[in-house]
Amino acid sequence: MEYRAGGRRPGPKCIAIVGPFSSGKTTLLEAILARTGAIPRQNPISSGNTVSDHSPEARAHAMSVEAVFATTDFMGDSLTFVDCPGSVEFAFEAEPVLAACDVAVVVAEADEKKIPALQLIMRKLDDLGVPRILFLNKVDKATAGVRDTLKLLQSASTVPLLLRQVPLRKDGVVIGSIDLALQRAYIYREYAASEIAEIPSDDKARELEARFSMLETLADHDDQLMEQLLDEIEPPRDKIFDDLAADLREGSVTPVLIGSAEKGNGVLRLLKAIRHDAPDVEATRKRLGLAGGDATVAQVMKTIHTPHAGKLSVARILAGKVGDGTEFTLPGAEIAKVSGIYRMFGKEQTKVAAAEAGDTVALGKLEGARTGQTLTTAKAAARQLVELAPPLPVYAFALRPKERKDDVKMSAAIQRLAEEDPSLSLHHNQDSAETVLSGHGEMHLRVVRERLEGRNQIAVDGHPPAVAYRETIRKPVEQRGRHKKQSGGHGQFGDVVLQIKPLPRGSGFEFTDTITGGAVPKTYIQSVEAGIRDYMKVGPLGFPVVDVAVNLSDGSYHAVDSSDMAFQMAAKLAMKEGMAQCSPVLLEPIMKVEIFTPSDATAKIIALVPQRRGQILGYDGREGWPGWDVVEASMPQAEIGDLIIELRSATAGVATYRASFDRMAELTGRLADEATNANGKAA
Repeated sequence: MEYRAGGRRPGPKCIAIVGPFSSGKTTLLEAILARTGAIPRQNPISSGNTVSDHSPEARAHAMSVEAVFATTDFMGDSLTFVDCPGSVEFAFEAEPVLAACDVAVVVAEADEKKIPALQLIMRKLDDLGVPRILFLNKVDKATAGVRDTLKLLQSASTVPLLLRQVPLRKDGVVIGSIDLALQRAYIYREYAASEIAEIPSDDKARELEARFSMLETLADHDDQLMEQLLDEIEPPRDKIFDDLAADLREGSVTPVLIGSAEKGNGVLRLLKAIRHDAPDVEATRKRLGLAGGDATVAQVMKTIHTPHAGKLSVARILAGKVGDGTEFTLPGAEIAKVSGIYRMFGKEQTKVAAAEAGDTVALGKLEGARTGQTLTTAKAAARQLVELAPPLPVYAFALRPKERKDDVKMSAAIQRLAEEDPSLSLHHNQDSAETVLSGHGEMHLRVVRERLEGRNQIAVDGHPPAVAYRETIRKPVEQRGRHKKQSGGHGQFGDVVLQIKPLPRGSGFEFTDTITGGAVPKTYIQSVEAGIRDYMKVGPLGFPVVDVAVNLSDGSYHAVDSSDMAFQMAAKLAMKEGMAQCSPVLLEPIMKVEIFTPSDATAKIIALVPQRRGQILGYDGREGWPGWDVVEASMPQAEIGDLIIELRSATAGVATYRASFDRMAELTGRLADEATNANGKAA
């Protein structure tokens, strides 16, 4: 079948493969590569030898943990497929890919539990305006009818799902499919092209009904086709194909094709639909709002650090042509020169001389380039076509190298990993002196740690980050502190009387003085305050002190022996002795938490919150998200560390949350003792 859009041959295309976890994306790519002759045979996931899951981490966990690119040729055209992880913990990998691809193939199956995950993916495609084809996988194992399955899947999509094929069954077993546009049957063969066959007479009526439903949906966007259907005129086949292609490219429908990726069934029909119907780079430029011009423009989809080729920026060439030595202007106006152009195929890179508009290639050694950036050969930096907004982190651990000598090496390695995965965040906690790595789940950060230890040969220790406990006091006290030392020559003398009292929660620290008659010279009052502030870094319970007022009411000095240091020491001594008498109490941070969950799991979430010392503040439907709720609660920070694990366990892996500091609250009893003891051991 030749290309139908006015006879114009398609240019290189970029196709993202997305779908819920374990829906068969990697298997589908493997089947595509085998069918196009890029690999000699289709390898099962269990072999540990698929093109996509080439990293040690992916193989160890039997799941995709990063976007993987593979370019192949089909009917003389170059197609780059990007296998995107299905787990919500690695979902951000897909965002820079989707922004610059031409079409997404959404791999789904008849599994009600995966509908919320499918909804997340479909919504992201809506937000980015990416056309999509849905590949209904595992039809050979499905027990539900295709129409019931379509109703189930439609609940996850705001765009009408348009069934293009129906399964062909024999004795209750799916043996092939019927193409509703071609009105032709195909008998499946394992790992081979299907055999063309006549539609069995028993299936004729079902095929005609399904075909009419398809045409009705197409007619919603074509008045001429609507008139033909009303007049019971059979529309020309070319007209149907034109409408199918036009509606896909406009995003007004999502064509649904069926098959079994595991057996290589339905793959050829999918490839032909991509080749004939999917938009190409010209439409993608328009979607991104890229104006015409003479400059070459590239959109960076992923950053990879390789052992041999160094840093690679995998980019979609949106306009122009790239050669070795091409100079790009980066967003900060600095210039970076391409050193090597590579065609990607899993972990393999093949050097090519040049790349043109539509190609997806890796550009070598663009040191300043970052994932998501728009690069141009124009003198002025390009308008950035994509705004990447990583989701808020929901899981963290503090880490340090097991050997001190690896400290600098670890920091450099984490910076490289953060370049590859911009959804990682790293910060230094001043209070606890911890280096805290944050991400999107326990598995996400486990993979990061495995890369540090495996790829970079850095052994690390990790533990939950310290909770930002504080301490305050319940009652006032007046305390004298005197520092006196005589050791020959000038001595040291400082004498202060401090009035220490509690303040309302959230007040912080106040220092005043009511010195009269020069009992403490003005030159030393600042030293007294400095000593108090220094003491308050660690109170009697071992934590920073807050919500305390201290007044310097009296004291004395020595004309020769008094000094700044002496009065600082006197103030610290008064605070140390006085604070112990003020009924010190531990404070823990309380967070306001918004939990986003599918509605059918809301009751589980509401029951979970009190188990973590939380309080439900209310819940409501999530605006713009049918079938989802937002549960609002307050919860101690100490209970949030591994909250995401339990939330996802209760929601088939899709719930998430957003937390912000609300207030400090007193913590007493066993939990306070445990926090104090743990802090003492850490110190």
